[in-house]
Amino acid sequence: MRKFIIQFLFGVFVTVPAVAVPARVDYIFDGDTFSAQVMLDERVEITVRVRLINIDTPEMNGKCHTEKVMAQSAKDLISVLLPKGTIVELENIKDDKYLGRINANVILPDGRDVGQILIDSGVGRPYSGGKRAGWCEK
Repeated sequence: MRKFIIQFLFGVFVTVPAVAVPARVDYIFDGDTFSAQVMLDERVEITVRVRLINIDTPEMNGKCHTEKVMAQSAKDLISVLLPKGTIVELENIKDDKYLGRINANVILPDGRDVGQILIDSGVGRPYSGGKRAGWCEK
């Protein structure tokens, strides 16, 4: 059943990529991933993990103290931007390599892109796939 739901979601998101999908923020995992109830229509909501598309933030269990501190800063910022219950728009939704997670641009009610805010604040950086650069000084 879970596989069917994920396939259904992927089909819905892929067939309407230009349409923004509303979602209600539930729980922040780290600087670039949160849980949300995605509103497929007035009567259908599903809970899914959302990862900011094309954004990299430090890992909470980072390789050095600096990365861990930056990871907490990124999580703190996204927690302020996306308090529980906030309704955001998900755009450019893509399937993720992990089952049950999607990638998307996340747009605040005032029109700002959460990923760009993280980049502008210095706790995130653009990411286009592949091996990620480290956050620890060498």
